[in-house]
Amino acid sequence: MADESAMAVPVMVNHSNSIANHENGLDHRPQSSVSVIDIYPLSCYYFGSKEALPFKEETLADRVRRLKLNHDAHGLRTCVEAVMLVELFKHPHLLLLQVRNSIFKLPGGRLRPGESDIDGLRRKLSRKLSVGEDGSGLDWEVGECLGMWWRADYETLLYPYLPPNLRSPKECTKLFLVKLPESRKFIVPKTQKLLAVPLCQIHENHKTYGSVISGVPQLLSKFSFNIIDS
Repeated sequence: MADESAMAVPVMVNHSNSIANHENGLDHRPQSSVSVIDIYPLSCYYFGSKEALPFKEETLADRVRRLKLNHDAHGLRTCVEAVMLVELFKHPHLLLLQVRNSIFKLPGGRLRPGESDIDGLRRKLSRKLSVGEDGSGLDWEVGECLGMWWRADYETLLYPYLPPNLRSPKECTKLFLVKLPESRKFIVPKTQKLLAVPLCQIHENHKTYGSVISGVPQLLSKFSFNIIDS
């Protein structure tokens, strides 16, 4: 049962043509090329809160300086983020973290030096979305990499391609599909909210969600959604 005080769900919900076509048997994509994602209702999940994680107050200049020092010490900065879906009103919703009621993020974060993508993402999900640092035995089912975004220098935006003439990118962000089980407890720091946002609201909404998150619906277009009733 969801704890509404620790979770916000936007009220704007529309049904996309792809979902309607799938439900009516009108999905004309070659079935051999379509992978299926099982999506469970939002009501199957519990949402609670825990003590806030440390938050660094820094200016843009401070952030650039920190990124430069990190790059000098460890080279390319790699971040891993999770794409997790739930169902509400027969429509797929993406789980997003909202920081200070303004910034939207996919759950995840920066890898440690020498850490693998999957191990790092599991560690970050456990730290940000469960009771303990180790996830208290939770097993995150990390699937395929959906896309990669690159930052050419310390101040520019992320782009979904790596220019051939760019010899030393400063950051790489990888998006992974994480399939949720039928039930799970999400425990979120008090300074953040875990939101379930419909894909139709996110699609190409760069102004609100940024270029990476707003591009997630396109990355998911190769999948068929199997919405499972509770």
